[in-house]
Amino acid sequence: MYKQRFWDYFLFRPISCNKEKLKKVIRGKSILITGASSGVGKELACELADVDCHLVLVARRGDELAKIKKTIETKNAKVSVFQADLRDTTEMENFLSFLHGLPHGLDIVVNNAGLSIHRSINDSLNRYHDFTRTMAINYFAPVQLLLSVIPHLQRNKGHIINVSTINARLAPVPYFAAYQASKSAFDVWLRSTAPELKTQGVTTTSVYLPLIKTPMIEPTVAYQNVPAMSPRYVARIICKSIYTKKKTYQPWWLIFGQMASIFLPHFSRVSKKKGEKSR
Repeated sequence: MYKQRFWDYFLFRPISCNKEKLKKVIRGKSILITGASSGVGKELACELADVDCHLVLVARRGDELAKIKKTIETKNAKVSVFQADLRDTTEMENFLSFLHGLPHGLDIVVNNAGLSIHRSINDSLNRYHDFTRTMAINYFAPVQLLLSVIPHLQRNKGHIINVSTINARLAPVPYFAAYQASKSAFDVWLRSTAPELKTQGVTTTSVYLPLIKTPMIEPTVAYQNVPAMSPRYVARIICKSIYTKKKTYQPWWLIFGQMASIFLPHFSRVSKKKGEKSR
């Protein structure tokens, strides 16, 4: 336990969030959080609940959304919940109609909903649906959502925050083909559109995160004793990003992983050639 606490502290330094700056930025604003029924989305909603703003929460589990709404309504924020699986065409269209019915549109969109799959390619040969469903929620859903609400954000000089993964900043790794490809696809899409959006007054922030202690990682036994961020810690990162409006957030140590991504594949090729010559 002490060893795990040490690594958690070393890798995830304490983060401070200036509540007054946050309140000043979001007071009276409408904030959409996808994947809001648990984990990071739920914690973020709770962090923002003390401010006089409008939280729009969407997720598949309506019962959990109802519980969160009941809690938040005892505080300062107004909250609207909408049950929808954003991979479903009809449910997405209904949700977009709901968003376009908001009196003042949206000011901030936090793209948090996602799906992770850890599976070897040999175990995926008869599971093409693994790739379609990860692309559906990690790429197509946020693209469709943003294409629909960008006019709101342009009008309100809004902010898009994408909760991404450090895998999108690293060389491809085994067992995560479906997940890494889908998250990288949206990461590239957002970074590609960001310059255009900036000229129209819309800010974008990409938050690159390592493993997070959420229900999504529970099926993978190997993750149980691996250092991971808590959902509340991540919520504070997002809160800080709301008022700093920095283009990116990534852990301080990710630069070393990026260097390894560049040099290790090259080193492996060199080592292989040397091995072949010595035979």
